[in-house]
Amino acid sequence: QIQRALRSLCIPLERLHIMKGHMIQDMCKGLSRQTHAQAKVRMLPTYLCSTPNGTEKGNFLVVELCQNQVRTLLVTLFGDGNVSPQIVYKIFDLPDDITHGEGEALFDFIAQCVSQFLAETTSPDTGSSEERLPLGFVFPFTCKQTQLDKAELISWSKGFSCSGVVGKDVVQMLQSAINKQELSRVDVVALMNDTVGTLMTCSTEGRPCEIAVVADKGSNCCFMAEAYLVETAEETSGRMCVNTEWGCFGDDGTLNDIFTPYDVSVDEESCNPGKKRFEKLVGTLYLGEIVRHALIALAAEKAIFTGIDIAVLKEKGVFTIQHVLDISNNEDGTTVVKRVLEVLGLQPNERDCGRVQQICRAVMGRAATLHAVGLSAILSYMCQTRDLESLMVNVGVEGELYTGYNRFEEILQSVSRLLSPECMATLLPSRDGSGRGAAMVTAVALRLAAQRRMVNEVLGPLRLTRADLEKVQALMRQEMERGLGKSTNATASVRMLPTYVTHTPDGTERGDFLALDLGGTNFRVLVVRVTEQGISMASEIYVIPVAIMQGTGEKLFDHIIDCIIDFQKKQNMMTQKLPLGFTFSFPCQQVGLDKALLLTWTKGFTASGCVGQDVVQLLRDAARRKQHTGLQVVALLNDTVGTMMSCGYDDPKCEIGLIVGTGTNACYMEEMKNVGTVEGDEGRMCINMEWGAFGDNGCLDHIFTHFDRVVDETTINPGKQRFEKLISGMYLGEIVRQILLVMTEKQLMFQGKPSPKLLTRNIFQTKFLSSIEVNGLALRQIRTILNELDLEASFEDSLLLREVCQTVSLRAAQLCAAGLAAVVEKMRENRGLDQLSVSVGVDGTLYKLHPCFSKNLQKTLKDLAPNCDVAFHLSEDGSGKGAALVAAVASRAA
Repeated sequence: QIQRALRSLCIPLERLHIMKGHMIQDMCKGLSRQTHAQAKVRMLPTYLCSTPNGTEKGNFLVVELCQNQVRTLLVTLFGDGNVSPQIVYKIFDLPDDITHGEGEALFDFIAQCVSQFLAETTSPDTGSSEERLPLGFVFPFTCKQTQLDKAELISWSKGFSCSGVVGKDVVQMLQSAINKQELSRVDVVALMNDTVGTLMTCSTEGRPCEIAVVADKGSNCCFMAEAYLVETAEETSGRMCVNTEWGCFGDDGTLNDIFTPYDVSVDEESCNPGKKRFEKLVGTLYLGEIVRHALIALAAEKAIFTGIDIAVLKEKGVFTIQHVLDISNNEDGTTVVKRVLEVLGLQPNERDCGRVQQICRAVMGRAATLHAVGLSAILSYMCQTRDLESLMVNVGVEGELYTGYNRFEEILQSVSRLLSPECMATLLPSRDGSGRGAAMVTAVALRLAAQRRMVNEVLGPLRLTRADLEKVQALMRQEMERGLGKSTNATASVRMLPTYVTHTPDGTERGDFLALDLGGTNFRVLVVRVTEQGISMASEIYVIPVAIMQGTGEKLFDHIIDCIIDFQKKQNMMTQKLPLGFTFSFPCQQVGLDKALLLTWTKGFTASGCVGQDVVQLLRDAARRKQHTGLQVVALLNDTVGTMMSCGYDDPKCEIGLIVGTGTNACYMEEMKNVGTVEGDEGRMCINMEWGAFGDNGCLDHIFTHFDRVVDETTINPGKQRFEKLISGMYLGEIVRQILLVMTEKQLMFQGKPSPKLLTRNIFQTKFLSSIEVNGLALRQIRTILNELDLEASFEDSLLLREVCQTVSLRAAQLCAAGLAAVVEKMRENRGLDQLSVSVGVDGTLYKLHPCFSKNLQKTLKDLAPNCDVAFHLSEDGSGKGAALVAAVASRAA
């Protein structure tokens, strides 16, 4: 019988693994918004998003409501790593009737305790009577917390049943009671339970603690979870401490098979049968009772206490946790066991003593093992959700079972290692979690609030209001009108260049067309076949040697013709005379669809005899020199127009082109009657806005921040392309770097120490913004980017970096949207429509690759231009396919 009893209290390893899996499933259920209400492991958000870093200092009040006492503490932290806080405390006994009376009376009594405590302890040393005193409230009852300082009581327990409190905000009730005591300098800033306090006391000495286990009368655990997984809270970045409330694990029956008849008896005799079933297997409130029922059952089977009166064991509560601890911890024979049993009024023999000790140790060992199962579930969950191969973490532990049972720590360590071999947990003893820990919670809350104010000061100028964006939209419209006007065009910052493209594709285009794309050291020749089935392309890339880029214009255009001939030979097209569209991405003054004067070379080109000349004519002259008669150049365009055209083939409503990549630009179809720089009033023409220069006349100075000015001053063209410098990929990374330097200088990041690499211009690439802003990206990957820059980044640094990147890229998307809103509203008004439906063809790496840019742009545009329905299409090869389509449309129109 004794072996059967011991076996029933011993859980096989395989079953522990299954239990761990169930615990993880239940945790996920508790975190999900859909299943939270049904979950047994409640996973309550605490709104505590950081652990102490040792810089916290000041005076902090703590009030703890205990079973029959109120404990008040004044904790002074010195910013010394929190190694030696100064603590003064006083305990007040709760009057018997107050726990069942009115809630208001309970909170009034707590406030009176605070008032009396402060009167006795506050001296000139603890600050002036004007100094604010933040208070942390330890309230060990189940609450629905919606902020660190806002929590509604769900239900009373532990013998409390005060009226008028359930469903009310207990922080507000305490603050009101404190205000009645005329303690105007006391602010309740945080509410927590003792488990969270345990986590905080263990985080004080430069070693963050991210899990806390309380193994006491009850049992609970909390840990720092990835905030985006805590769906029941609004917070989505960083981490948040989650209070698991794991005592209720198994209330759905998943632990039925490990419940022994002794556990069933304890559960039935409790005040809440069927509830908190895990806690009843592990809490010190119940362990003595489990042993008592086991001894009664074994005595009935005559396995122990044969012929002895055991009536004393029939009395509930007679076998206490202290008895169990004394017997389990005893290593010196059976003397101690005999003495404990004799004090209870039993007369055991040697064999009885040995067997009672075996039962006590089995019950205690099982309790420690089950704590290890819960801990291992949390360790593995943290490791998986942080996307780590292995996890090293500190675990704060507190409670009677931990301090009282001499094998608890050893079992907790060894079993959790067996169940979660990928995780290494270091156990740290907690000191006064509900007192000192509560002061830490309060101190961290204040430190974060102060830091938040400073971060908002730095980033505030980059955060644009709706009014700011409406002003940018109005200014863009104003500059567009000036650019279109014959007399104002020369001084407008938005040039509004006519492209002589007068139609977009309508889908009837058919035939083969050549396209030439010249915009850098490589150029492409393409043949584009447009059939009823769609568009197919073949292309070849050719290199332009530096000697030709920087030689004579004749040599450059001869080289281009040689490449076209080579391509046509390979494609077996030498006999065909095909229309050609030429994408030429250099600044030009266009004077016809096939006539454009080069204004200046850029991108390393310096070929002589070209500036001021008609580029199309230079190409035709080279063809004549090379006796290539099959060349028919019908259109010259830039990549923005090509982008609009390439999307226009699939969607005839596409009448806007947008580039947001290394640079930014837009074009759109304007009514001819509004284009003062070109003769004629009939129809429409595509206008190349060249909007990157918007603001070069100073009209955007009000939104330029200190960071933008520093970036502008260090570019090769200070004061030029100012709108582009707020939006495009070439500059966003550098803006972020400038912000990081200021944040570091203000001690908000990297412990105030910038690395030499961070001081290097353009080291922070715009592609980093895209990587950092991917939603749910493990912060470990952000740290990898920071490590590349030789920066030692804390978890909070990674969060702040993400916030900086989001602020900069959001502003870029919003400004782009404000520009686009001016365009679509002008088109709507031009056409006299109440509602405009139009499409935009878009190209550029920032728009295509950044995870939030397109979404932010579209959302802001909808807000600023509600009377326009705007669809966006990603362009495929605007400069190639688009050029061929311009040629196709020109041929169709001819």
